Amino acid sequence: MRTLYVGNKNYSSWSLRAWLLLRQLGVDFEEKKVELFADGFRHEVAKVSPAGLVPVLVDDGFAVWDTLAIAEWIAERCPEKGVWPAEAKARARARSICAEMHAGFSDLRHRLPMNLEARLPGVGWSAQVARDVERITSMWSGLRAEHRADGPFLFGAFGAADAFYAPVVTRFVTYDVEVPRPCAEYMKAVLALSAMREWTKAALAEKRFIPEEEPYRTSRDA
Repeated sequence: MRTLYVGNKNYSSWSLRAWLLLRQLGVDFEEKKVELFADGFRHEVAKVSPAGLVPVLVDDGFAVWDTLAIAEWIAERCPEKGVWPAEAKARARARSICAEMHAGFSDLRHRLPMNLEARLPGVGWSAQVARDVERITSMWSGLRAEHRADGPFLFGAFGAADAFYAPVVTRFVTYDVEVPRPCAEYMKAVLALSAMREWTKAALAEKRFIPEEEPYRTSRDA
């Protein structure tokens, strides 16, 4: 039995990565949502993870936290699911860009936080954000050119790399970021995933404004 602990779907980009990967690849799990910034959030998560952060995957009583660790755990436990590309160099490249997303793009993540229900064109833009966007769109365009014949995702078939960059796709929509055509086509493919549609529907139904997640607004209607 697997249980995946996630935060609010409108805001929690880290949760989206793990959830989307498991759901889209058909890995069975139960979902437990913990309200971000609610009283007792860290206490609730700390029951299963000493880090006290989401996402956390509890697999037959064993807790795995952090999105990279969860991806590797599922790759080992369910090798038939195709978490990573089969070809060695593509697999190494996929791990490289996931690590880059995991550790980098701090300006983009800080200034353009994930918010699926909002439309905020121009908010948070800076030279540093533009630099992050340029790197990401260059990466996407190059990988799509290389793997176009194998499918619509970064390495052809959907996998961990797409799950890791799915929150960026939503950010580019929220903040109306202009991207090259190959990137726009890639974003369309990600947004059309059945699991992505499921997550988005649930996110839009939450209708919960969390001020800590939206420092650029003072209320839902601002």
